[in-house]
Amino acid sequence: MRLMGATMTTIRTGEVTIILPFRDDLTQHNGYFHAGGSSAIADSAGGYAAYTLFDPDSSVLTVEFKLNLMNPGQGDRLEAVGRVIKPGRNLTVCQLDVWGVTGNRRVHVATGLQTLMQMRPRG
Repeated sequence: MRLMGATMTTIRTGEVTIILPFRDDLTQHNGYFHAGGSSAIADSAGGYAAYTLFDPDSSVLTVEFKLNLMNPGQGDRLEAVGRVIKPGRNLTVCQLDVWGVTGNRRVHVATGLQTLMQMRPRG
């Protein structure tokens, strides 16, 4: 996240928002945000959202995620929101949404689902 310049801006129980400011080196050949950047912040937002519900001595690991790209990723920034929709002892499911933001205008860029595993210390 640091390499791309992404920042976690909101942390609530079961919900995290990550912002990725526009930079030319994060774009694809048409000048839109590359899907890799959209996917990375979506995956991280969901992972941290799940982690807010995990045991403090555990860690989080993505088991799988699917992201549907619905509109070109464009704007001053991308905003990814990860929200827990089914917490579990071992597996947790999150909703992922990515928005392209310019001023007050928000365009829904991507949506998806993610499954995460709570990794407990071996003992």
